[in-house]
Amino acid sequence: MMKKILALLLLALPLAACSTLEAGPVGNTAVPQPAKAVDLDRYLGRWYELARYEAGFQKGCEGVTADYSLSGPGQIKVLNSCRKNGLGGKLTSATGKAKIVEGSGNAKLRVSFFGPFYGDYWVLDRADDYSWAIVGEPSGRYLWLLHRQPKPGEVALDAMKQRAATLGYDVNLLRVTQQPAAS
Repeated sequence: MMKKILALLLLALPLAACSTLEAGPVGNTAVPQPAKAVDLDRYLGRWYELARYEAGFQKGCEGVTADYSLSGPGQIKVLNSCRKNGLGGKLTSATGKAKIVEGSGNAKLRVSFFGPFYGDYWVLDRADDYSWAIVGEPSGRYLWLLHRQPKPGEVALDAMKQRAATLGYDVNLLRVTQQPAAS
């Protein structure tokens, strides 16, 4: 029962802007520890979702973004947004909070959109210049490829997919997210 409750709470992960409680298949049975420490000042700001493992709570979400800002010492405000059923669809959003897992080099966070219930958010890898990040969590059911640009091009997306594969993820389970042209 506790595992089922925890699985439901994982919808509090980075891009939980849409509802419906379903986890996807396990795409990595041996999720690695994060590869690098994270400088929070550089990680904050807007991220665009390029691809994800499909989960029920994100069904029909396009134009997905995640905005991170400091809300206090060791506390991060999370604003996840998506356009429902296409780029012209209704904008939905969810606001949450995240706290840093001590001793993780800021690469592991605990994120909550529902009071005292937190889910894992691991920055598994990132570009040295913070232009992209690969985010997951210990179950291997969730994976997000995030970028600072909404459409960085196929070369950038392919490189991120290749990196996710080297981290042990089944990239065939990735669903590419529609994003608007850069403004």
